[in-house]
Amino acid sequence: MSGNQAKKDVSTRTRRAIIDALKQQGGMDVVSLSSQFSLSGMAIRQHLNGLKEEGFVTHIEEARPMGRPTKLWILTPAADRFFPSGYSELSVSLIQSMKEAFGETGLDQLLAVRNQNMQVQYARHLEGASDIKSKLDKLAEIRTMEGYMAEVKEQDDGSLLFIEKHCPICAAAAVCTGLCRNELQLFKTVLGEDVQIERGEYILAGGRNCVYSVSPAQK
Repeated sequence: MSGNQAKKDVSTRTRRAIIDALKQQGGMDVVSLSSQFSLSGMAIRQHLNGLKEEGFVTHIEEARPMGRPTKLWILTPAADRFFPSGYSELSVSLIQSMKEAFGETGLDQLLAVRNQNMQVQYARHLEGASDIKSKLDKLAEIRTMEGYMAEVKEQDDGSLLFIEKHCPICAAAAVCTGLCRNELQLFKTVLGEDVQIERGEYILAGGRNCVYSVSPAQK
């Protein structure tokens, strides 16, 4: 491999790593990216400008309490190509075909069967988890394996957030809202009656992530 090709490969890997970091952490400035990748600010800017020219990133201005606004780099919708899509075109086509063949009622029945099968699969994965945190950790594991890039965050007040940073079925969910409705019901079922979960931020409503607040159910 030539020296030029080796440099190109390193650059490609770095740019993909930057895309992954922005997907995981949201808007980041050059200083944060430089620290994470142990690269100079100039090197990071070169990668970001290259990604911007390709249409994968853009930037916004974030006001700070002191000093000038900070430039935060974020992904554009075009960057979704780097993450699991759940065969979006096929999924949308199948949903539209099912609506034509079976109507909305028939589609709801098919979604109910899917939900029941997922309940069995998820319940098996959550076996042995007793408290809310361990249940959410197990749920995050299986959702991440399915492409949702899920994680659990504990807040300063002890409350928990269940966060999904990517939606591999987003295109399908956009034409079939029952998918998201069923997923929330799925979470409620597998977490148990002693757990209360509510969805706040929502990707299909323009949110960056799907975020669920989780707490013990009020008795």
